[in-house]
Amino acid sequence: MTMLASHFSSLTSKMYSVSTSDHASVVSLNLFVALLCACIVIGHLLEENRWMNESITALLIGLGTGVVILLLSRGKNSHLLVFSEDLFFIYLLPPIIFNAGFQVKKKQFFRNFVTIMIFGAIGTVISCTIISLGVIQFFKKLDIGTFDLGDYLAIGAIFAATDSVCTLQVLNQDETPLLYSLVFGEGVVNDATSVVLFNAIQSFDLTHLNHEAGFLFLGSFLYLFILSTLLGVATGLISAYVIKKLYFGRHSTDREVALMMLMAYLSYMLAELFALSGILTVFFCGIVMSHYTWHNVTESSRITTKHTFATLSFLAETFIFLYVGMDALDIEKWRFVSDSPGTSVAVSSILMGLVMVGRAAFVFPLSFLSNLSKKTQSEKIDIKQQFVIWWAGMMRGAVSMALAYNKFTRSGHTELRGNAIMITSTITVCLFSTVVFGMLTKPLIRHLMPHQKATTSMLSDDNTPKSIHIPLLDGEQQDSFVELSGNHHDVPRPDSIRGFLMRPTRTVHHYWRQFDDAFMRPVFGGRGFVPFVPGSPTERSSHDLSKP
Repeated sequence: MTMLASHFSSLTSKMYSVSTSDHASVVSLNLFVALLCACIVIGHLLEENRWMNESITALLIGLGTGVVILLLSRGKNSHLLVFSEDLFFIYLLPPIIFNAGFQVKKKQFFRNFVTIMIFGAIGTVISCTIISLGVIQFFKKLDIGTFDLGDYLAIGAIFAATDSVCTLQVLNQDETPLLYSLVFGEGVVNDATSVVLFNAIQSFDLTHLNHEAGFLFLGSFLYLFILSTLLGVATGLISAYVIKKLYFGRHSTDREVALMMLMAYLSYMLAELFALSGILTVFFCGIVMSHYTWHNVTESSRITTKHTFATLSFLAETFIFLYVGMDALDIEKWRFVSDSPGTSVAVSSILMGLVMVGRAAFVFPLSFLSNLSKKTQSEKIDIKQQFVIWWAGMMRGAVSMALAYNKFTRSGHTELRGNAIMITSTITVCLFSTVVFGMLTKPLIRHLMPHQKATTSMLSDDNTPKSIHIPLLDGEQQDSFVELSGNHHDVPRPDSIRGFLMRPTRTVHHYWRQFDDAFMRPVFGGRGFVPFVPGSPTERSSHDLSKP
């Protein structure tokens, strides 16, 4: 009887501890959701402010909340939830990147595709190399622990990842389409390249580095890059074919939206399963879905998916910035570096300086090379635009944080002094760059880029979900639109090498349009290649009655 009583008492105490833990989790989640609501409201109120934007607002609210929690817990804790790189990479990053591909204006993106890929891929490798060489040179003079070559290369990949959210919140793609396209496209490709580089460095044996190992590393990088892109395209095409051909969700908005969301997420998880770049995969899946799948669903599904993906992306971004603000005051990390604050400041300053140098080392030279291939002045990147592109890449954010946690922490806790210094330095660089550079972004762009309204014809992209809000073009605009689409008789045709050399981008676009109209859209659907625009069972009945 005594044993039974003791067993019951033990079971009761365990149940009480579990319920207490559950209660604490519920309280934390409630507070975090309330903070997200506050970020949205305050960010909306400060939308027209000259210095503030939603990213900075979420960071500052996170910092303020961290201070309050730190005081209430008497210096033991500063955040409500424990950060996990798995939480970031599996749940928060996919909707952000997918929405970027889903909402992108494809004409502008692919018109500048070569420049974007040069900036995003080659530029990131250059930046990573310069940062890695810099930390090898400077960190050996500082007492911050023992790092090997793999650690230094990983630091280069971590700080080569840009976060251009602040700049994109200020830029208007209707007013500065070229600049917005370059900053946006380069940012997405940069994130993907940084993660691919980081994963390649982590999985590659760098102890015996020679020419053969260098070629193997380059081959591994290209393998990940190309295969990730193809997987995203394939998943997007499968979703388009399923919705177009099987018809089982033709008049069900819920099923169509659910299928698009699940297929998008499946592309990301398949990439992770096969050790590829989920960022690159889900980005190109979003582009393909917006070009084919989105036109195969009902009108209500189009509106719903457009706003659903944008909302999920917005919430994920706000969540990340809010948490980074709270985590900046994590006392456990700062305790390791409290005995040598000067070292921590020196490491953060060196990293910030290397980020600026590494960014400048490829933006200005690659812009010069890109301008050499442009025939008209309007297609060239002028010095002001180059400066904005350089400035946009100064900020470091969620991707850098997640990669740093992945590299320098174990189960969310730092174990070595050198790791703790790297985590605190990453937090410092992210906060400083986002707040300082982010606050100066809006006045800088307003000074350098006075608003000049672009013609609607250059911006209209009928294959992009955003075009649902663009009014119909008038006759003159339609003529301009046809010219930009590559169908105007004055545009050199690709029947000779001269035509390709004169306008390579439009020539490639012309070939793609022919291939797309002849083979891809008849199979996978898309604008103008759906039997009718489905809306409701009533429309289906009227469509059937109209048949001869």
